[in-house]
Amino acid sequence: MTVYFLSDFGSTDVFAGVVRAVLARRAPGVRLVDLAHDLPAGDLRHAALQLYAAVPHLAEGGVVLAVVDPGVGSERRALAVRSERLWYVLPDNGLLTLAAELDPPREAWTLEPGRYTAGPVSPTFHGRDVFAPAAAHLALGLPPAALGPRLDVAELVRLPLATVAGREGEVIAFDRFGNAISNLRPQEPPEAVHLAGRRIPFRATFADVPEGEAVAYLGSSGLVEVAIRGGSLREQWRLYEGAAVSLHGPEEEPPPLELD
Repeated sequence: MTVYFLSDFGSTDVFAGVVRAVLARRAPGVRLVDLAHDLPAGDLRHAALQLYAAVPHLAEGGVVLAVVDPGVGSERRALAVRSERLWYVLPDNGLLTLAAELDPPREAWTLEPGRYTAGPVSPTFHGRDVFAPAAAHLALGLPPAALGPRLDVAELVRLPLATVAGREGEVIAFDRFGNAISNLRPQEPPEAVHLAGRRIPFRATFADVPEGEAVAYLGSSGLVEVAIRGGSLREQWRLYEGAAVSLHGPEEEPPPLELD
């Protein structure tokens, strides 16, 4: 069994390492794969996209431990979710929204730490005290009913976020290079992408345009992305999440630029 660990804990504090230590102690011999820990702190949209990008590549039956939890210690629920291919242990804050498109939830349980842990629970470190023990429990093949009461998957919190098979969408995140990632998953490659009042050629990769020019392409997660070769699109164009993106043919002109 493998546990896949995603968080915004970063690498300059011990948080991610302590969670790994709890997993190793409670489920010795279980394989642990770190997906990412330097995600923008508390950014659920970005984290949901990263989970979406990772899910198709994770081994069936594995446990995804995803802890991006700006509501830690509040009344938000903690969950164990069984989907078609994977298990998820995570806060009920919409983090699963995009991944659920690829791996639909089938059953869910609300975590009640007193049922499967002993000792106090820190109100600020549920990754260590609530989520890691639950992930270890599932990785050992133990029954999810021991973690807490069953919850209807229709009640899971969802972000106002979805991928779109049509022509009109938006920028939902930026990667560390400043490339804009949209929510568009085209059925056929477009001739061009319109963003920020500009018509951007759609190509296979960055090298298909000269240095310093903008290019649109199909990213590795199957979504349309826009970049500047050798630069940061986000910085140079002063873009923001939610900016409108559209797919167009060769003769169509870009829509008028909307200024703040």
